[in-house]
Amino acid sequence: MQYTDRYDASLKLISLLKKFKNDKSVVLAIPRGGVPIGYYIARTFHFPMDLLLAKKIGHPSNKELAIGAVSLEDEIIDDYPYISRDYIEDQIFEIRESLKQRYKKFLGNRSPIDLKNKTVIIVDDGIATGNTLMAAIKMIRRKLPKKIVIAVPVSPTDSARKIKAEVDEFICPLITSDFVGVGAYYLDFTQVTDEEVILIMNEINSLENKNN
Repeated sequence: MQYTDRYDASLKLISLLKKFKNDKSVVLAIPRGGVPIGYYIARTFHFPMDLLLAKKIGHPSNKELAIGAVSLEDEIIDDYPYISRDYIEDQIFEIRESLKQRYKKFLGNRSPIDLKNKTVIIVDDGIATGNTLMAAIKMIRRKLPKKIVIAVPVSPTDSARKIKAEVDEFICPLITSDFVGVGAYYLDFTQVTDEEVILIMNEINSLENKNN
């Protein structure tokens, strides 16, 4: 199975998300590839949309090994007693500052949407390892949402299994044991630019203001 493009993938997800159309829901899109998909979902159901920004903290001797993750307002740190607290605090500060700058670039001075008692629908154009997403889910859970729903077009079997155990619903039309990379499941996997994200979020903001 291949999707034509992100719009095609969003249509597949929209048909599976109808059950939440009457919920008090928020779409959280992961930049950049998840933003067009989140836009089509949010526009269809008239849901507000925000961005989910999170980044892993790399091990001091191997940056690819995650020892935690940081979001705009929270962090998750795994237990590595031999790693200095100073290193961890410096990483939290540096990563959070970069995330704040990115959020401001995409959304200006808009404040993040309150997720308490909401059905939070996290959207991306696909999942690979899902490690950063796992940490993000734990941080979102602290904001006391009513439900956490993951909606993605494609995922490896292993990642789907571990993420499904952490959320209320995992919606994914294509779960494969032969995963070779998200882009392989799209005929058109053109990179989404920062400028496109800004345009989409401006349009979403305008639609929300009209509906309020």
